[in-house]
Amino acid sequence: MHRYNGILLCDKPYDQTSHDVVDSLRKLLGQKKIGHTGTLDPKATGLMVFCLGQATKIARFITDVGKTYEAEVTLGQCSSTYDAEGISSETPFEKVPELNETEICSVLSSFEGDIKQKVPIFSAVKVDGKRLYKSARKGEIVDTPIRDVFIDSMRLIDFKSPKIKFEVACSKGTYIRTIANDIGENIGCGAYLSSLRRTRVGSYSLENALTLNEVELYIKDGSLDQYIRPIDSVLQFPSIRVNEEFSSMIILGRSPKYQDIIGVDGNFQPEEYISLRDFKGNIRAIGKSEICSSELDSCNGNTFFTYIRVLN
Repeated sequence: MHRYNGILLCDKPYDQTSHDVVDSLRKLLGQKKIGHTGTLDPKATGLMVFCLGQATKIARFITDVGKTYEAEVTLGQCSSTYDAEGISSETPFEKVPELNETEICSVLSSFEGDIKQKVPIFSAVKVDGKRLYKSARKGEIVDTPIRDVFIDSMRLIDFKSPKIKFEVACSKGTYIRTIANDIGENIGCGAYLSSLRRTRVGSYSLENALTLNEVELYIKDGSLDQYIRPIDSVLQFPSIRVNEEFSSMIILGRSPKYQDIIGVDGNFQPEEYISLRDFKGNIRAIGKSEICSSELDSCNGNTFFTYIRVLN
C-alpha cells in the first residue's frame, strides 16, 4: 500500500532536471511510485504535476492539457539550443532595431492560433530511435520533425530592449524555446529564451504548488495530506455507478451491463471517456462507452463499456 495517493503540485527549482525532482520526492515521501505529467528543462522553473501511488494510473488522462508560461526572450544573439545554454562569450551580437511595445505586441500576436513548429535539435525527441540532443552533440545533421501546435494567446508583460517578457498559453508539446528563436527571426536580430517559468497546467495553478522545502516541512508536521488532491477531483469525466454485487467484479475487468447500474452522472457519447464508480461512489476504473448515455436503458443486457484502466 502506498503512503500517498493523489495529485501533488510542485514548484520545480532552477537548475534541476525533472527527474531530479522525482528522485527528491521519492526520498521525502518514502515511496517509489511517483510520476509526472510533463517535464521542464533544467533551467526552467515552475509548476509540475505529480501523480502519487494509485494516481500514476491516471497520468495519461491529464497529460494532454494546455499550459501557460511566463517567458523572457533576449534579442540580439542566436543560440544553437534556442536558450541560454547555447550562449557563450564567443556568441556574436546582432544589432537590435528600435522597437516599441505596439510593434512587439504585433510580433507576439502573429504566433497565435494553429502553427507549425520545428522541434529544436537539442531536445529529447527521438528520430530514428536516437535522441536529437545526442545527434546534435556529435555534430550530426538531422532533419528534425515538425509539430502542429496551438497558441491560445501571447500577452506582453514588459519590454525593455533587448528583453521581452510575455505570457504564453499553448497546447501540449509546444517548445517555448522555438518561439523565442522564431521571434528573433521575425524581428531580424536573433533571439534566445533567457528564462522560463510554467504557471499553469490545465486547471492547476502555480500559486497552489509547494516547493520541495515545503513538502519536507509538511511531511514532518503531518499536514501534507491536505495538499494532495484525491483522484476523484482530477477525473472530471461523466460516470456510471454500479451496485455492490458488481463492484467486486471491477478488479477482474468484468464489463457492466445495464442491470448493474444504479446511477449515471453526466451525459456521454460513443468513444468518450467515462469513469466507473463502485456502489460507494469511488472511481475504480476508466473506460470508453460504446453507446450514448441516452441509450443505456435499451442495450438489452449487452455490454457497453470498454476498459482503459483499472485503478484498484
